[in-house]
Amino acid sequence: MSKQKQALYPKIQASGPFSVEASGYEPVEGETIPRRHPSSKDKLSTTPNKDVKTIFDILKYSADNFGNAKALGTRKIIRTHNETKKIKKTIDGVTKETDKKWTYFELSEYSYISFTEYEKIVLALGAGLRKIGMSQGDKLHLFAATSAHWLAMSHGAVSQSMPIATAYDTLGQEGLQHSLVQTGSKAIFCDPHLLKQLSNPLKQARELQYVIYNTDSEVKEEDIEELKSTHSHLTILSFDDLQKIGEDNPVDPVPPEPEDLCCIMYTSGSTGTPKGVPIKHKAVLASIAGVTTIIGQYIGPGDALLTYLPQAHILEFVFENACLYWGGTMGYGSPKTLSDQSVRNCKGDIREFKPTILVGVPAVWESVKKGIIAKVNAGSPVVRNLFWAALSAKGFLMSTGLPGSAVLDAVVFKKIKDATGGRLRICMNGGGPIAKDTQRFISMAITPMVGGYGLTETTAMGALCDPMHWTDSALGDIPSSIEIKLVDFADAGYYSTNSPPQGEIWIRGAAVMEGYFENEQETKESLTADGWFKTGDIGEFDKRGHLRIIDRKKNLVKTQNGEYIALEKLESIYRSATVVANICCHADPNKQKPIAIIVPAEPALKKLASQNGIEGGDLEELIHNKKLNSIVLKELQNAGRQGGLAGIEIIDGVVMADEEWTSANGLTTAAQKINRKAILGKYQKEVDKAYQSSA
Repeated sequence: MSKQKQALYPKIQASGPFSVEASGYEPVEGETIPRRHPSSKDKLSTTPNKDVKTIFDILKYSADNFGNAKALGTRKIIRTHNETKKIKKTIDGVTKETDKKWTYFELSEYSYISFTEYEKIVLALGAGLRKIGMSQGDKLHLFAATSAHWLAMSHGAVSQSMPIATAYDTLGQEGLQHSLVQTGSKAIFCDPHLLKQLSNPLKQARELQYVIYNTDSEVKEEDIEELKSTHSHLTILSFDDLQKIGEDNPVDPVPPEPEDLCCIMYTSGSTGTPKGVPIKHKAVLASIAGVTTIIGQYIGPGDALLTYLPQAHILEFVFENACLYWGGTMGYGSPKTLSDQSVRNCKGDIREFKPTILVGVPAVWESVKKGIIAKVNAGSPVVRNLFWAALSAKGFLMSTGLPGSAVLDAVVFKKIKDATGGRLRICMNGGGPIAKDTQRFISMAITPMVGGYGLTETTAMGALCDPMHWTDSALGDIPSSIEIKLVDFADAGYYSTNSPPQGEIWIRGAAVMEGYFENEQETKESLTADGWFKTGDIGEFDKRGHLRIIDRKKNLVKTQNGEYIALEKLESIYRSATVVANICCHADPNKQKPIAIIVPAEPALKKLASQNGIEGGDLEELIHNKKLNSIVLKELQNAGRQGGLAGIEIIDGVVMADEEWTSANGLTTAAQKINRKAILGKYQKEVDKAYQSSA
């Protein structure tokens, strides 16, 4: 068995240390000596390969090395199914029955293009951009959901040394206008349903001349005509039109240099104006080098990455480009069509594509875990007992090094593995902390889950766990392209002299940005003169050299008793309660304890109600039931105690939300993180009542 296909288990299979003190540094008071990956103790890595220094080089390298192998897979919508259900909704104490519509998609199987075919498409798109009037240095805005066409447009621009600017497809008109005006973008690529979002922003973004719409879904001619009528100077064409223009008018590529700007990536903007992060080609390549050092040895041709997270998020952007470099196959999906339950007359993306690698955020993994448990609990007592006994036994075998786990995988966990396609070898959590119980559950029942940490400003670099170094108590190894030091944060008692050393995480290396785009004030506050980026996260290194995040400065709240509470830490623990679909913890500085605002998991909430003799079938009725609220509160408090939370961290009250939190309603950011300010604003009355009832 080759190394990249070796069996991976949720346990440490290699000896440490997994990070070391960098060479050439003297101790400085108030901070630790910078630490690095052992392979880069003396020098940080900058590229995964001496011949690959830009994203354009990756395109050429993948075509030359992997040729006719499958590169990208996509599905087509065959038809849309609309279903309507009567629900009861309580507004200001009055319960009314209303219709609620659900949309489900029926999809085709995956169809694929090769690395060679992909290169031809990309070069044609680049030539098309040149023919319609774009030139080297002009910026292309990408305002669309994740798709193969998004990636192709980004590479088409790169092939002609045109930087891209990314904006989440849910950013909103104000954020889009800001990013368009600030970058002076000359063209924009967007999904058809977003054409009507362009009219107002383009009143200010007057440098924009070309609109290219995606052909993955149907376009409404009236949307095109309306945009033309209000902005007659625009050239509006489809992705297919642009590709055909390029095929008919080929030109040589204009390859970028490592120091050239690759991308201006905008934050999701949950607070204030979204910030633009300029990312050079050398930063993306340094990031890919860092990732490759840690997990590249396990991934190669034949592996399959399911891509569905926003491409405007740095983690997805880096991983997709890295996957091209590794020769893996990418299959494009959507959060709306991942599971069988979210589609009709076909398999969901996961079971249809059968990935070997899956990257997700905490909400996705919690959903997977709860779905498995629901299926197990629906079985006979024998099946339930067998599952939980096997899970416990596998944990024991992993911790002791005894054989036998392969038998459990083949006999007990096979059906569960089939739910994720049956081929999954590595899964990764990013975007926020995950409950330890959930990571262990997924790792034992399906495949080892590794942690990751990074920021847009560091091109996703921070920490990533080598699967052979698996742990559920830390984030993992330091990528080889960066170094990290911890700096005292005295306000909360985090000092480099603590045991273990603690402090704010500072990161430096070729993957780190050189400053925010046209934002000198933010740059001065976030970057030191010698290139250290201040993350705002509080960390420590464990005895093996793994990085662990223990707090975040922005989410530390000092309560009435003078002690700090870390909100994200609380959320990662309480999220493990089966009744929680999503959660936002809130701590009032004038109160002693926090409370939680949750989106309840409907099946679990109904089960709790039934078990306790509470009538009322609809979610909208149940969330207002005082008795049920008390029961849910106890469920969360128990989860907190089992998760090891201190007394001051146990919530005093709970508010149950009446709708799902999405980026569409502004209650999560476009990167799927909770929008604390918006959530608190929406549920402020309920929060005040929860505090009053707990007093």
